[in-house]
Amino acid sequence: MRTVCITGSSRGLGYALIERFLSDTEFQVAAVTRNAGSFDGLSANGQGRLKVIEADICQPDGVQTVNDHLAKMPPLAVLIHNAGELLFKSFAEITANELRSVYEINVFAPFLLTQKLLPLMRAAHVINISSVGGVQGSMKFGGLSAYSSSKAALNCLTEMWSEEFKDTDHVFNCLALGSVETEMFKTAFPGVPASSSPSDMASYIVNFAQEAPSVMRGKIISLSRSNP
Repeated sequence: MRTVCITGSSRGLGYALIERFLSDTEFQVAAVTRNAGSFDGLSANGQGRLKVIEADICQPDGVQTVNDHLAKMPPLAVLIHNAGELLFKSFAEITANELRSVYEINVFAPFLLTQKLLPLMRAAHVINISSVGGVQGSMKFGGLSAYSSSKAALNCLTEMWSEEFKDTDHVFNCLALGSVETEMFKTAFPGVPASSSPSDMASYIVNFAQEAPSVMRGKIISLSRSNP
């Protein structure tokens, strides 16, 4: 038995990932969230394989809480950094606190949580959930300077991890998503139809988590049928 840990899992894509891992795999699932009450139905259907971890991974004690719970579970084989924050605001009006908040959840949390969990990993596949907006040369949209630049940092961090751990069994990849029908997408592009549902994207990611390590590492992969 192995463990998959998913952050930002109480709604949207994160919730869909929990559903898929519970129904399509034999993984033990660790759902990291700040809203533990969102999983009552899944807990009943998870056949004892779901562990909900209530923690704020932007805080040191939250990172420690995740570590303490995972230390009691089977070896950590997949870590999906799905938690994210979007700020839709013109560049000139963004405050220092707003910028820090976006970077804390989109960059600092994946950095520090991965660092903390390294001793628990066994040939792990770490997947960063990014955005096509953070990919060099992609179409950019006004109002997303904090969000898109933080995702660009996450993309580069993926490549750095892959380089630093190239002599190990750990694999690091990044999925830069396009339009997925989530609250975050609706905030950035109100009235614009998304090209993918959380369920469809989750199906792809669950398969990617298990199959990709044999053929790729350190890759930034754009998943988009449209732009945005």
